[in-house]
Amino acid sequence: MTNNLINTGKVSKVEVLKQKSNFLRGPIDVELNDGNPFFSQDGLQILKFHGSYQQKDRDLEKAKAKGEEAQYSMMLRTRSPGGFIPWQLYVALDKLSDRYGNHTLRATTRQGFQLHGILKENLKTVIVDITKNLGSTVGACGDINRNVMAPPAPFKNKPEYVYAREYAVKIADLLAPQAGAYYDIWLDGDVAVTASEAPEVTEARKRQGAGTAKTNISETEPIYGTQYLPRKFKIAIAVAGDNSVDLFTNDLSLVVITNADNELEGFNVYVGGGLGRAHNNDATIVRIADSIGFVPIAQVYDLVKAIVALQRDYGDRHNRRHSRFKYILEEWGVEKFKQVLLDYYPTKLADARELPPFKYQDYLGWHEQGDGKYFVGVSIENGRVLDRKGLHLKTALREISEKFHHDFVLTPNQNLLITEIAADEKEEIQKILDRCGILAPDQIDTLVRYSMACPAFPTCGLAIAESERALPDILARIRKLLVRLGLEDETFVTRITGCPNGCARPYMAELAFVGSAVDEYQIWLGGSFNSTRLAQPYVQRLHINNLEKGLEPLFFYFKKDRVAGESFGDFCDRKGLTDLQQFAETYVSELPKEKSKGKRRDVRHRVTLSTKSFELLKKAVEEQGASMKDIVEASLEKYLA
Repeated sequence: MTNNLINTGKVSKVEVLKQKSNFLRGPIDVELNDGNPFFSQDGLQILKFHGSYQQKDRDLEKAKAKGEEAQYSMMLRTRSPGGFIPWQLYVALDKLSDRYGNHTLRATTRQGFQLHGILKENLKTVIVDITKNLGSTVGACGDINRNVMAPPAPFKNKPEYVYAREYAVKIADLLAPQAGAYYDIWLDGDVAVTASEAPEVTEARKRQGAGTAKTNISETEPIYGTQYLPRKFKIAIAVAGDNSVDLFTNDLSLVVITNADNELEGFNVYVGGGLGRAHNNDATIVRIADSIGFVPIAQVYDLVKAIVALQRDYGDRHNRRHSRFKYILEEWGVEKFKQVLLDYYPTKLADARELPPFKYQDYLGWHEQGDGKYFVGVSIENGRVLDRKGLHLKTALREISEKFHHDFVLTPNQNLLITEIAADEKEEIQKILDRCGILAPDQIDTLVRYSMACPAFPTCGLAIAESERALPDILARIRKLLVRLGLEDETFVTRITGCPNGCARPYMAELAFVGSAVDEYQIWLGGSFNSTRLAQPYVQRLHINNLEKGLEPLFFYFKKDRVAGESFGDFCDRKGLTDLQQFAETYVSELPKEKSKGKRRDVRHRVTLSTKSFELLKKAVEEQGASMKDIVEASLEKYLA
């Protein structure tokens, strides 16, 4: 069977690289052992498909400018359908982060873990260890189906949640790459270390679609062919009424539909969501998914393959900023899309089943699973699992996983659930959480609880502004401003990203900061708490020093003109951008000026170290298990005292 694509016009360089890579082997199979601490630009494009990005510590760019070598390292991301992390995998990740990484783990917004700071020479060792401990990184990045999300709650007495988890795994397996490059390069051809897929998935992948257009185009890679997809493809499985997966932001979302006997009948189908965009380029868009109907369970694999194949064939392979699936829906419209889909899946979809309103769920705190056991949701602020003064989250999770052998589930909002807890284990686990400084849900500031941030600096090469490191101070300043305005009990969803690519899904938030320049952010307003409505751009550039000045008019107007029970996002949506902007332009603050306490707000200063001093500091971090900041401050205080 040949690799025949409908869209055969001019293609980008990345498309040529994929086609010449021998199904994602070259050039990384050669470059892995070439002695260099980095992969080539061509190699990087293929490396993504294996779950890794090459990064540089951008805090050290000044050192590079002075003639020192750039500090290259790799980020690895797990493929964890539905966020499921076996306890063995968590223990392995924890140890790997200390031995080969930067001593932290990062929970992603798509229910995976990321390891940062891995040297190229250690990359294969780390991947081998991950796979031997029931994990994988294949397909976590690249122009392929990414990690399939599902509601994280491990309910045993709610069949719809069981079905969602089951089909997250099955669809992830259906769309996993088949050519074997991952096993050849990283595992020396050993496929046995990974779990086997359900026979129905294998059969469905091999089955050619019933339409006139082919879903399968290659013997080696049946669905993807030699060029894979034009860009990343994101899928979520949702449960009716539960929007913990942000279903409207995905390329494809399936909502579980059960009958009166709690048997799985099929799925409501949503297509065309996506949030990546670029500043100053109106041709790039953010879009929420459209409902296109209902598919019975017997045909779900065929429909999924058909939708992916349509994107494979019609997606833009020349302009990568225009290549996501959402542009097909935006430019064709739903009706034309459904008509073309019939070429791949020649059965008209039934009308979508009626659903209750979707609500955001974070599942923090203690819950019954429905089988006599419990799970507890733990907040991971900004998704960063680490130990620091007053918080020893990494220690707590390691201790719990090693002692109790309970599996974890990551949530789409960067938190973590500890599952399968027996009644007689609750007290001891809670004591560990308390001892390590993990707050109960009612102890967490709600602004913090409902916030998200991408990593941005110092590791992300696309970052324009700070995100993860800036969010705690931003939230503290917002809370202080709300208190001054008499809105001390108010909360809303706040999200921040260091660039417009939208990894933390800012465009669905009630208030969002999108990096537009160093210390400057585009402000988006009017998303909903339940993540069912897009926000709109309010200000193009707000300097972080003008945070209070920029937000005070909005909060004052909200307090003055809100209707009973109205959220901040709903208020902004009702008023509209023009009204909000006009009010802000004429606003005169009525707040009394704060008295100076003689102390400046905490400001972080940078000091450039010699290579020798920096290496000594790194060695101390590894030996003491403390952060660079803590070691430096303690040493200075001792020396200067």
